[in-house]
Amino acid sequence: MSNPTAAMLVIGDEILSGRTRDANMFYLANALTEVGIDLKEVRVVSDDKGAIISAVQSLSQSFGSVFTSGGIGPTHDDITADCVAEAFGVGIDVRQDAYDVMAAHYIAQGSEFTETRMRMARIPDTATLIDNPVSIAPGFKIENVHVMAGVPKIFEAMVASVLPTLTGGVPLKSQTYRIDQGEGAVATPLRALADKYSDLSIGSYPFQKNGAYGTNIVIRGGDEAKVTQAMSELMAIFPNNGA
Repeated sequence: MSNPTAAMLVIGDEILSGRTRDANMFYLANALTEVGIDLKEVRVVSDDKGAIISAVQSLSQSFGSVFTSGGIGPTHDDITADCVAEAFGVGIDVRQDAYDVMAAHYIAQGSEFTETRMRMARIPDTATLIDNPVSIAPGFKIENVHVMAGVPKIFEAMVASVLPTLTGGVPLKSQTYRIDQGEGAVATPLRALADKYSDLSIGSYPFQKNGAYGTNIVIRGGDEAKVTQAMSELMAIFPNNGA
C-alpha cells in the first residue's frame, strides 16, 4: 500500500526575489518522511491572488494533504487567508475563537490588541484552528489544506500541532554511500541495481572535491532490511569507498 501524499505551497514575493531563503520546505520534508507521508510536490507563488487560489485548488485536488507557508500576517500583502477562503467558496471574517485566543494573549502581555493584529484573527468560516504556541496567532485547516505562517519557528510549531492529526504510512529509511568515481562510471551498474530493487528509491548525487569527481548514492525505502541489502550489493560493486 502506498504512503499518503502531500504537497507544499510556499507563498511570498520575498522568496521569489531571493530576499528570503525558504527553510520550511526542508523542515516539512523531513517531518513528513518520519511519519510516512510522501511529499510529492512543492510550488512557490508570489503574493498574487489568482496564483494562490489556482495553486490551492490544484494541489488540494491532487494530494492527500497540502501545507501552505507564508502570507497570514498582519500586513496588507498577507492575503493567503482570503485566497484560501475564496478557493473553497466560503466566507471569511474575524472569528470569535481566534479573537478570544489572541485577545487573552495580548491582555496578559499588557499589549493592545490593535486592528492590525486583529487581521490575524480572520479565519474562513468552515476552518478549524491550528495552534500557535510561539506567537499565538493561529493557522487554520480547511478541508485538506493546512495554512501556516512563514516564519520558520512558527511554521515548525504549527507542523508539530498538525502531524498528530494525520494518518501516516511507512517511514522511509535511507542509507548513503560515497563512491570516488564520477556519475558516468557508476551509471550502468547503478541502473542494474535500481532495476533489481524497483521498489526502492536509488539516487545519485555528483560532487567535486579537490579536483576529483565523486558520487554520493542514497538508497531509500520503507523496508529497512531491503535498503541494507541493496546497499551491501552496491558496496560490493564499488568497494573501498567512503561511507
